[in-house]
Amino acid sequence: VAFGLYFPRKEYLENVYIDEPAGMPLLHIHALKDSREEVAHFHLCQNLIISRARSHENNWFQIKEKTGLLYLSKSLDRDDFNMLSVGNWMPLSKVMLYVFLSSHPFQEKECDSATRATVFLSLINATAPACSSLTARQLCFTEMDLSFHIKENKPPGTFHQLQLPSVHHLCQNLSISYKLLAAEGLPFRYNENTTSVRVTQRLDREERERYELIAKCTVREGFREMQVEVPFLVNVLDEDDSPPFLPNGTDTADAVVEFNRKEGTVLATLTVYDADTTPIYPLESSRKKYTGTIVTDDPWISETFRVEHIFDEIHFSPNGSQVRGTRHEY
Repeated sequence: VAFGLYFPRKEYLENVYIDEPAGMPLLHIHALKDSREEVAHFHLCQNLIISRARSHENNWFQIKEKTGLLYLSKSLDRDDFNMLSVGNWMPLSKVMLYVFLSSHPFQEKECDSATRATVFLSLINATAPACSSLTARQLCFTEMDLSFHIKENKPPGTFHQLQLPSVHHLCQNLSISYKLLAAEGLPFRYNENTTSVRVTQRLDREERERYELIAKCTVREGFREMQVEVPFLVNVLDEDDSPPFLPNGTDTADAVVEFNRKEGTVLATLTVYDADTTPIYPLESSRKKYTGTIVTDDPWISETFRVEHIFDEIHFSPNGSQVRGTRHEY
């Protein structure tokens, strides 16, 4: 069972061509830790999901337990493709694999861990295209958005590798280099030797909820040079770690009731801010989190007056960056 390890993205996409050699690296999957002591172990469910109704034993794909590198353990030939596609007239067949994560070596080979990522593989009924025919975009980045989710208050760690393992393996005559363009002081580091991206410190969602960077790739072939840039986004996932606060420091309000007030008259208001959470749906779960109470021993007061609770999403701006929160009004 994984206790705190998690995937910084839930879905991965990759293309697989016919007759690519066994041992071909396809995809690098990363995990982030909940505590420094944890060690990540990756495991592949030994079923390929071909369509919602069908699954097939996985004879072609393996993952390295300690590094998360997904690779071809057996070349996929045309007969394999025909078996895995609905019919051999299809130019492409999509299959799905589940990758599981644990802080211990996998003993059992079943597929029931809660911590899993889905890999969508497009099996293409053609051999891999020549490197010279690919655009800079295809050589540098997959079709996936570079969008990640990192939990706040967790240890630093590597969460992505920019270099595509399959392109690096097949296109060795090309020089492909990357840069991560970010404002000064952002908590992310790019390592040129490994092309990996690392979060360098614990994040705090109440300080900043979203980071927008740019991944830049340069492809050189002889004297020809091509460049491509794509957005690189990091969303910070919330942990309920900040207490609500009162704008003027008081958690009670006195109500003065004048004679002959109509039903529905507002007599007193109290506002509470919560920078930590945004309104949760269903709404009742947000209501239950905080309650407003009339402090009285008089049953008539309890029957005659009530506290209404309304709340809405607001934005705080610490350090000039917008962070969502909730305003509760009683």
